[in-house]
Amino acid sequence: MLEQDIVVHGLYLSMSWGCCQKDKAQASARQLGIPLMVLSVGDAYLDVIRRPKYGYGSGMNPCVDCRIYMFRIAKRYMEELEAGFVVTGEVVGQRPMSQMRRPLDLIEADSGLEGVLLRPLSAQLLEPTLPELLGVVDRARLLRVAGRSRQEQLALAAEREITEFSTPAGGCLLTDEQFAKKTRDLFAHDERPTTKDMELLTLGRHFRVSPHTKVIVGRNELENLLLEGHGDTGYTCLRPMFAGPAALIVGECTDQAQHVAIRLIVQHTKDDKLPEQAMEFRVAPALVERGATRTTLRVERHVTEYGSNEPLHAVKL
Repeated sequence: MLEQDIVVHGLYLSMSWGCCQKDKAQASARQLGIPLMVLSVGDAYLDVIRRPKYGYGSGMNPCVDCRIYMFRIAKRYMEELEAGFVVTGEVVGQRPMSQMRRPLDLIEADSGLEGVLLRPLSAQLLEPTLPELLGVVDRARLLRVAGRSRQEQLALAAEREITEFSTPAGGCLLTDEQFAKKTRDLFAHDERPTTKDMELLTLGRHFRVSPHTKVIVGRNELENLLLEGHGDTGYTCLRPMFAGPAALIVGECTDQAQHVAIRLIVQHTKDDKLPEQAMEFRVAPALVERGATRTTLRVERHVTEYGSNEPLHAVKL
């Protein structure tokens, strides 16, 4: 498009749980010399994951519905800019769920972009769009790339000395088996999850305590810090004042949930790091009890050891 003197504005749609690569998009925009708008998909996107009209892929990935949702946002941004059409890097046949001919047509129609959704890499395999018919874009200079191989795209990038782009590996976390399992659990127990809840799925070990509560245990110091930073109403973090993992109680912070969280912290702490007597934990946000606010929690060591052979009432996700 730039080679045809088309003014291009980039649009990046961000998911807080890390499905995409914002840094790469920003680097690519800088290299191409185009402005880039970064927008969050928002909590409304979670309804797309919960109830996709066109179903799921291998995991919890609603690829067709996802593209429709994103292109509707792109359409609004196009109208705000008073632009003429939307351009994407999609390739016919590259992805089995969303880039075969039928879903490509469905996405274009359902997003309201009929005639103004241009896919330059595969344009000569598709019906001409309005900008092509009007001569704004020279169709003869567009391509007919198809299939799952990226060799043609990589060759085109090398020819134009474009180095900032995402690699084919990786992709949407919703296709990952473990992430999909935790997503199903979230939707099964929370009628109105948020993008924060989705972001938390990328952190720690998850344990379901009750229909309304789960505990997330950090796996390293970075995750401990991130879990502590998520302390808020409905998200209570216990950070041990010894060398052990943080635990985030998501949902109702009941006595049972606290007990489970503490037992999980103890289970995931090396024996030589546990204090011999009382254990203390920083609590964020502070617990309120009998009119007093407690920012620390003190538990005697023997309390966590008592009944330790009993089943832990938590299901690891």
